[in-house]
Amino acid sequence: MRHMRIWTYVDEAARSGSLRKAAEKLNITPSALQRRIRDVEEDLGTPIFERTAQGIHLTAAGEGMLRWIRGQAADLDRLKSQIEDMSGLRRGNVRICCSQALVPFFLPQEITLFRSVFPQVRFNVEVRDHAVAVRMLREFESDLAIVFRPDRSVDIQPLCVLGQRLVAIMAQDHPLAKKPGLRVRDCVGYPIALPSSDFGTRAIIDDLLARSSARLDVQLESNSFELLRNLARGGDVVTFQAEIGAPHPPQSDGLVYRPLSDKDVAHGPLVVCQLKGRTLPVAVAKFAEQLARHLDALRVEPVEGAEAATG
Repeated sequence: MRHMRIWTYVDEAARSGSLRKAAEKLNITPSALQRRIRDVEEDLGTPIFERTAQGIHLTAAGEGMLRWIRGQAADLDRLKSQIEDMSGLRRGNVRICCSQALVPFFLPQEITLFRSVFPQVRFNVEVRDHAVAVRMLREFESDLAIVFRPDRSVDIQPLCVLGQRLVAIMAQDHPLAKKPGLRVRDCVGYPIALPSSDFGTRAIIDDLLARSSARLDVQLESNSFELLRNLARGGDVVTFQAEIGAPHPPQSDGLVYRPLSDKDVAHGPLVVCQLKGRTLPVAVAKFAEQLARHLDALRVEPVEGAEAATG
């Protein structure tokens, strides 16, 4: 809507930290953008940006203003989605933040299935760790977060929770590939590649090792699960992730996914969540319902790709 344009200007200025950069993205002149922002500041009776030689920064009032702007934009998106849904167009935009374990198999399958029914719905997917994903929900930069082992927060509402074991990932010809009942201590003596310390999987492994006398030979750490899986595929390296990252149904990807024994207590929750109190746009709500149904099916049906070699 036309009256929302000024809020877009303020939002872009905050993201860019520079009037010049924001003006370039908005296709207006810096002086015109500055006038629009000053009009807002006059209406509010207080500055919303602090001007420095290094650029512009939100004041405390500006941060509150920006949260309000993004909330208004989210409500407008929801209204548009409801209007389009009533007209039968089934359009919309679904913005998701997710853990890396969702990327190889589960989330692409879910998006493909959803778009086969609602082809005009667009998706924006950001792969982030759980702390950033929760922040993006709070700042209305994402509609849903699908993350492993998020921190509890009073302003985040879980929509679906599924317990997840950790799986050890290795090449098909790895000596551990045919071993039933795999435990972390069985991986001693093999080169290990672990996720970085800001991932929930790593926290579980660290907690487990703190309770155990086993010492792993950690030769590589990375914030890329794709890199970790490729290292495992190409040699004798073993890595770990949540079982949602295993193919379901099984498929040939050159890897074996072995769930860790329950004796190791190596598990945590996968959570689909939203900002508490926010009414989701129709397309987002429908996709969240689909996710909940399919995750609930995994609750009672073992992940076969994690139980046996896939090849």
